[in-house]
Amino acid sequence: MPPILTALLIGGAGAALLGLAVGYKYLRKPEKLVRVGVVSQLLVHPLKSGKALSVALAECLRTGLKFGELQDRHWMVVTEDGHMVTGRQEPRLVLMTLTCEGGQICLNGPNMEELKFPKKNPQNRVIDCRVFGADIQGRDCGDAASSWITRYFKAEKTYRLVHFEPHMKARKPEPLFPKDEEVAYPDFAPVMILSEASVKDLSSKLDKPVTVERFRPNIIISDCEPFDEDSWEEIQIGSVRLKRVMACGRCLFTTVDPETGVISRKEPLDTLKIYRLCDPSEKHLYKSSPLFGQLLTVNKTGILQVGDEVFKIVR
Repeated sequence: MPPILTALLIGGAGAALLGLAVGYKYLRKPEKLVRVGVVSQLLVHPLKSGKALSVALAECLRTGLKFGELQDRHWMVVTEDGHMVTGRQEPRLVLMTLTCEGGQICLNGPNMEELKFPKKNPQNRVIDCRVFGADIQGRDCGDAASSWITRYFKAEKTYRLVHFEPHMKARKPEPLFPKDEEVAYPDFAPVMILSEASVKDLSSKLDKPVTVERFRPNIIISDCEPFDEDSWEEIQIGSVRLKRVMACGRCLFTTVDPETGVISRKEPLDTLKIYRLCDPSEKHLYKSSPLFGQLLTVNKTGILQVGDEVFKIVR
């Protein structure tokens, strides 16, 4: 091919690409960031249904919040046949703490001596587990952890502790979530947000106030009105971008007091059912569960800090 023709073809292709880029720029809806609140707390729950760790800074990954060696809901108590155990079955799980120091996992609970064991146990077996009927794996944390947990619950049956590792096959959450979305042991989403104002609004209707810890969110937001978070389809916090998928339908677990580990089976669930039920058009999603908090996916990862401003993305 003559050099001049080659040059013309290359130049034409370049111009076409430039035209496409310019066209995309002008066709794409412009974004506007609207300040809607401030991050007042960050809560990481390393152990599913276990006590939350309040942190000043956390990584926000596609699979949820991470603080140091601890990632949100990456450890779970299971029965010997691998079925999940939560605060619904064992309310005192909410008083158990799982932390990590120098590569050692530390388990603590009321009237129990601290148990330490290595975070990495490659020689331990991998257990096939079940979370809401979905298959997922977990690395068994050993007999000492199993014995400690079984004694803590004064259980007649044996419980075991498992850890989700990065190479394991993750779970696909609810059908509403993107097809490429994967989680470890959360009920549904990698991230849940809730505003202080919503909790305060609920507390005003109760004989005994409740705290945000009862609802187990990851990001707690202040400086907004009650239930403002229901309308935030996309938000940005620092460099992190989150997209709303659905509201969080609430269950009996909300009636477990995070300070005592006692389940009432009444409040605040009964009150939430009075004024926080879904629109009739969404009953196929939420049934009779009241809605409190929002479930989000992570579109862009990054660092979150207490004090960060929260912006709604408007297009």
